[in-house]
Amino acid sequence: MIARLHSYWYALRASYWFYPALFALCSVLLGTLTVELDHTDALAQFVEDGWLRPMHASDASDLLGVATGSMLGVAGTVFSITLAAVAYASGNYGPRLLTNFMEDKGNQLSLATFIGTFVYGLTVLRAMRGGGGDEAFVPQISLLVAFAFLIVTTAVLVYFLHHIPASIRIDTVLESIGRRLLRQIATRYPEEGSRDPARRATPQGEPICAQETGYVRVIELDTLCEVAARHDHLVNLAVRTGDFVYPGVVLAHTDARRLEGAFPDEVRATMALGASRTAEQDIEFSMDELVEIALRALSPGINDPFTAITALHWIGAATADFGRRDLAFETWNRGDPACPVARLHSDFAHFLQRGFIAMRSAVATSRLAALMALEALHTASQQVTSAHRRRLLLDEMDRLAEQAAEHLSGPDIALVRERHALLRSED
Repeated sequence: MIARLHSYWYALRASYWFYPALFALCSVLLGTLTVELDHTDALAQFVEDGWLRPMHASDASDLLGVATGSMLGVAGTVFSITLAAVAYASGNYGPRLLTNFMEDKGNQLSLATFIGTFVYGLTVLRAMRGGGGDEAFVPQISLLVAFAFLIVTTAVLVYFLHHIPASIRIDTVLESIGRRLLRQIATRYPEEGSRDPARRATPQGEPICAQETGYVRVIELDTLCEVAARHDHLVNLAVRTGDFVYPGVVLAHTDARRLEGAFPDEVRATMALGASRTAEQDIEFSMDELVEIALRALSPGINDPFTAITALHWIGAATADFGRRDLAFETWNRGDPACPVARLHSDFAHFLQRGFIAMRSAVATSRLAALMALEALHTASQQVTSAHRRRLLLDEMDRLAEQAAEHLSGPDIALVRERHALLRSED
């Protein structure tokens, strides 16, 4: 249940309707509050002292007319611009990047600000009474707040007009993904070291299988440890976040001879499924996005090696960071080999496979990309302290040079071989 709530909350924050709806509700409450304050004559002393000149009913109507009449049109324009930018980015950089733009807080909060100003203006306008006599009511505090809203929305509009073109620049997109990946690595593997997680023998009990279809979005590992300890069972996960499962697919291997009681349902309840992958816990998803952009850039139809080189820079930084981390120590298990729960094995070789090795064939077809990949692998190899990890990186350099020699010709082959030999001579 906690995993599902976690996944739902993430989906809410990544939607385009949550913040506008929240701001609209808050605007109704704020409008009601300021109108009630106006009924108490809270600004009477400021008016008497000359600090505030009250607005007349006609001026107030004009101000609120601007707030309500223009904001909804601006919100519609902002939404249209956002959709056009998202369509452009997902078409050029990859459909999986649509999630990144949907999660962009700048776009979400800009739209929410315009919607909130519109709803606030309607709330205050409804409470106004024109004409003369005792029935006339012009809420001065509410009008001051409405004026402040208009100033803020003007600033937000200026910010939005800068943010949209900046956010779809490929360098900005790659930086966003790369920094998110580095944060995920630091969060998941907080300690530095050179250990890889130990392989634990698969328990020979009855496995727990999926009963629903979708991508594994969240695995509540802390809760899963509590469940396994309470039932006194070992649990070896057979899936990672980001894996696609359907009824019959094994989620976890256990040492239970017979699955009885609530144990299998409690294990399934620690996992939340969805219709698509998300970057919330899926560290491989961020790597796959960088690889996808690089592969598209190196495709014959696009042939943009410089975009691929930028992606290689971030993959190289992430690979070097993996190489410096203690991959056997995670916050949820504190590196305890006696922990009743074990992840699906993810060592340094696994992450090297998801990054450099996954894109090797495409990189080998471009002289510029191949040279950059050799540099990135060599730099990473100099930063790791584990001899085994260093050997994996150097072996990948050798394989890349060999594959580049099969695809390139003439001077390009000579340059790649010369650079490879120079880098290897420094080891």
